[in-house]
Amino acid sequence: LARLGTFEFLLSGLSDQPQQQHILFLLFLWMYVVTVAGNLLIVLAIGTDTHLHTPMYFFLASLSCADIFFTSTTVPKALVNIQTQSRSISYAGCLAQLYFFLTFGDMDIFLLATMAYDRYMAICHPLHYMMIMSLHRCALLVTACWTLTSLVAMTHTFLIFRLSFCSKIIPDFFCDLGPLMKVSCSDTQVSELVLLFLGGAVILIPFMLILVSYIRIVSAILRAPSAQGRRKAFSTCGSHLVVVALFFGTVIRAYLCPSSSSSNSVDEDTAAAVMYTVVTPLLNPFIYSLRNKDMKAAVVRLLKGRVSFSQGQGLLLRNRRCSPSPPVRGLTEISTSNF
Repeated sequence: LARLGTFEFLLSGLSDQPQQQHILFLLFLWMYVVTVAGNLLIVLAIGTDTHLHTPMYFFLASLSCADIFFTSTTVPKALVNIQTQSRSISYAGCLAQLYFFLTFGDMDIFLLATMAYDRYMAICHPLHYMMIMSLHRCALLVTACWTLTSLVAMTHTFLIFRLSFCSKIIPDFFCDLGPLMKVSCSDTQVSELVLLFLGGAVILIPFMLILVSYIRIVSAILRAPSAQGRRKAFSTCGSHLVVVALFFGTVIRAYLCPSSSSSNSVDEDTAAAVMYTVVTPLLNPFIYSLRNKDMKAAVVRLLKGRVSFSQGQGLLLRNRRCSPSPPVRGLTEISTSNF
């Protein structure tokens, strides 16, 4: 039945209460517009300001692109379903949504880990930073992330494609692995094992890398001589770790902690899904950019229409002529300016 072109799933949506539909539509529309606008502004500001053509901002622009695509795989369809009061999604559309959702979601995970490693190298090994994090290696890292996430998403999507489904009702507002396996009448043991081991590796290995990187960063900051620099760096580290904890906590809850089919568990799963699909991409532009004075200055220049292509290129050329080797900055300066 699931192989037929006319087969459709029904998404249970965000709420069964009719009086809440209008509020949910406006709320999710606002969050989606702010998420796309904020992340797009970051990409344009970094792309048009040559002062920001560094590894840190290259990874930040990649994260913003991934966030735009990530939230766009689920929220627009949910908004259409709320507005039209139709919760249907075709079988092919469901598989396509699942594939792109997993691709961009895993890309977020890998990029957060890459950014943490980049900050670790900049703060703890500043003398070797530019040699290790060259533009070529940064491009290779991002390309490797895209390749790995595509392969992981393809594997999960193929395993779901092999299943047959007894029920059309998916207990979520988008097509995801757990809800799809719950409504399958096939043996899902292989899919569950792949989710546990492959999904666990994709989630936990980057998470541990982020934790180790920030532990080393904090250890380096504690040795900084300036108390003001330490406070600023700790404040920035804290805001980054809040987003990481929010994102990974809800992702681990959704994929690595099995839940029952009770209504309370379904509501908890939906709440967790909203956190990592909508709230985290909304917070990333504010956490990673608005606390950064260089990023804020670039956004202001972009909004005023004063991009700095030629100015930035001239500055780089002057720096190369006048300074054959870059000066080594102090640990406090590195820790406060590179976040």
